Amino acid sequence: MHLDMTLLQILAVLFLPGAWSQSSSSSSSSRLGVVVEAKNVTLPAGSKAVLPCHSPRMVWTRDRLKDRQRVVHWDLVRSSPEYSVERVLDMSPGARQRVYNGLNKGRISIPDSAFKDGNFSLIINNVATTDKGVYTCNLHHHYCQIHQSIQIQLNVTKSARREKRYWDGDKTVFVVLLGSSVALPCVNRRPLWREGLQEDQQQVAHWDFQAPGVRPDQADRLVDLYASGERRDYGPLFAQSKMSVAEDAFTLGDFSLSISDLRPVDKGLYSCHLHHHYCGLQERRIFRLTVGPPLPSAPTTAPRVFQNDVPEPRTEEVESPRVVNVILPEHRGYFVQHLGYFLATFVLLAVIVVAVIVLTRRRKSRGQDYELRRSERGHAISGAEMSLDCTELKTCNQEPLNSDYKNNLLKERGMAKDCNTDFDGKLWK
Repeated sequence: MHLDMTLLQILAVLFLPGAWSQSSSSSSSSRLGVVVEAKNVTLPAGSKAVLPCHSPRMVWTRDRLKDRQRVVHWDLVRSSPEYSVERVLDMSPGARQRVYNGLNKGRISIPDSAFKDGNFSLIINNVATTDKGVYTCNLHHHYCQIHQSIQIQLNVTKSARREKRYWDGDKTVFVVLLGSSVALPCVNRRPLWREGLQEDQQQVAHWDFQAPGVRPDQADRLVDLYASGERRDYGPLFAQSKMSVAEDAFTLGDFSLSISDLRPVDKGLYSCHLHHHYCGLQERRIFRLTVGPPLPSAPTTAPRVFQNDVPEPRTEEVESPRVVNVILPEHRGYFVQHLGYFLATFVLLAVIVVAVIVLTRRRKSRGQDYELRRSERGHAISGAEMSLDCTELKTCNQEPLNSDYKNNLLKERGMAKDCNTDFDGKLWK
């Protein structure tokens, strides 16, 4: 709730900077109340303005049973040996405190003056191991619609050196010596927990008017409304029925201000203040009213009068057909569709180029292999022929000569000539 109020104050400063520059001090803010709404309203002169001020959360009822509206109760949550939730005690102003477990009577209690001084601390005597767990102090004010909870974790130890108290980031943790006493704090000293005066005197609503250039603390009071039905009007505006607030405002929770016959002098800041002193409620709603120029009167056309009451001759005109060209904007899907076509074409071309490159490289590699094999085959054939010829030449050269022709030189020359002739013929083949 406090965070929401802070955000509303920030928004009010952003939208109405000129209005709060004069009332930025904390003392004036606490005195005037928390701003829960801020609006700019612009209406033409002569019209009627209704500045809304509703508070459905605080509809003023006439419940006199205040003792049953305020309740405090302590609960205990255990996680071991198994998860369990237990009501320890509860108390209201008009009744004695009630302890739910008979073993805790006389051992666990809260002060009898709790609803007078706001101290609802839980006192535990002779702490036992079964008291270990998370305790929750719940404060309820049903009439004022206030609910608060405070959590405290209690741990029990047997060593006096381990006694301590610390904050674990979520709640306060008490480590208490077994058999000792401890007081788990739960203090709320707000005025709503105190006995108040009569209900009719605690609830007040009033409207203020702040003219341009006037400080907030010097604003003019327009009207005061009390839950008892008392009403105080200030100035002649309400007496002349120019401004009004509903008679059953406290019954419906509607404190809207109606302003009739707006004039430029009505320009300024209007603030609605709601106070409930018993519940501690102080809310403020601010409206910046701007009066614009009056609305133009509706034009009136005078009836047309014909001379000598003779109607003008009617000329029937044949209207030519009209051609209306309607240009429909292209849908977003049209652009997306064409973009898809372009991307598909681009991908197809890329695939074709890659395929051509791959096939070309394969053909080149195959041609190189074929040439290499052919060259190797040619070298092998030529080598075989050379070896054959050399063998045959060797045979011719190494043929043993007959000893009968050793001394016949002419015969040897003829044999050598025949061998060379046969060798040349083989080479030509």
